[in-house]
Amino acid sequence: MKDGIHPNYRDVCFVDLSNGFQFVTRSCAPAREKITLEDGRELPLFKLETTSETHPFYTGTQKSIDSLGGRVEKFRNKFKVGIKK
Repeated sequence: MKDGIHPNYRDVCFVDLSNGFQFVTRSCAPAREKITLEDGRELPLFKLETTSETHPFYTGTQKSIDSLGGRVEKFRNKFKVGIKK
């Protein structure tokens, strides 16, 4: 392999800002901040707005628009969408 052309692929820590969930994975994205983990490792830190721990799709709290009080039916009745005559 040539020297100097490959990205710096290393362990990094991602933190979910909404609940503090942390996980370590490998990445080559640049980071400005660092975090010291409980095991003493100092890793680059990436702050995320949401992860699979808090996203409604993955937590099972996502609501279907069909179950929100008949909004779809009201729309279809109002605009006659999807009704064959």
